[in-house]
Amino acid sequence: MPPRDVRGGIFFLGSRMTKMAQVAEPLLKVRGVDKHFGAVQALYGVDLDLPAGKITALCGDNGAGKSVFTKCISGVYQPDHGEVFWEGQPVHIHNTRDASRLGIETVYQDLALCDNLDIVQNMFLGRERLSRYLLDEDDMERAAAQTLASLKVTTVRSIRQPVASLSGGQRQSVAISKAVMWNSKLVIMDEPTAALGVVQTGMVLGLLKRLRDRGLAVMVISHNLNDVFEVADRVAILYLGRMVIQDDISNFDRQRVVEYMTTGGKGMKAAGN
Repeated sequence: MPPRDVRGGIFFLGSRMTKMAQVAEPLLKVRGVDKHFGAVQALYGVDLDLPAGKITALCGDNGAGKSVFTKCISGVYQPDHGEVFWEGQPVHIHNTRDASRLGIETVYQDLALCDNLDIVQNMFLGRERLSRYLLDEDDMERAAAQTLASLKVTTVRSIRQPVASLSGGQRQSVAISKAVMWNSKLVIMDEPTAALGVVQTGMVLGLLKRLRDRGLAVMVISHNLNDVFEVADRVAILYLGRMVIQDDISNFDRQRVVEYMTTGGKGMKAAGN
């Protein structure tokens, strides 16, 4: 049997790898993932690569399987079949805690922020720091301020202001900052600019670029093709639960993306493209 290494509930198989293989491997590699809900099959043999230092846009029409696939990566759902590789090594992600231990953080469309708490309290919610059995407010304030500053989130008036007082763009920035605070390597975002104005959208897209520039892998689920072509390095398209294509953004135009989203590329094949 190959050597096995168990770390915090996450199982790594075959831990020996050459440095060249580690460089060549995507941070996250998914192969042949299926997912059923009773008699309904939501995903069919889905493959995906998420390289570090790249923004990958996951596109697809409503019902294509984007949310289900995202929840399989982030530990909310368990795939029925398939393999997941993290930094070149096979892993089994049993729950969201396992995903967090690896460095996978997900920002869902509802952001999961508490309006009645301030920015610091939200960023440390469930992960509060203690000193002599009391909350270490000073340490949490410093860490939150450093994270926001490192990501150039400068529009908030105070890190102690309630989240309810923030604009949509500021709320999204806080949610993203919270995700990257915990040594994350992959940040997944579900429709990060939905319902935002032009200025706020620009703020969030700039933040995504800064995550990429810091070497993180970023996966963005988006219907907004303007945003996709603004920030993405790669595009992956799901159609009726199948990954029909993934490639560099330079090999797409908007019409080609729409064609794959709405027909799975059948129209392009019929036209000989």
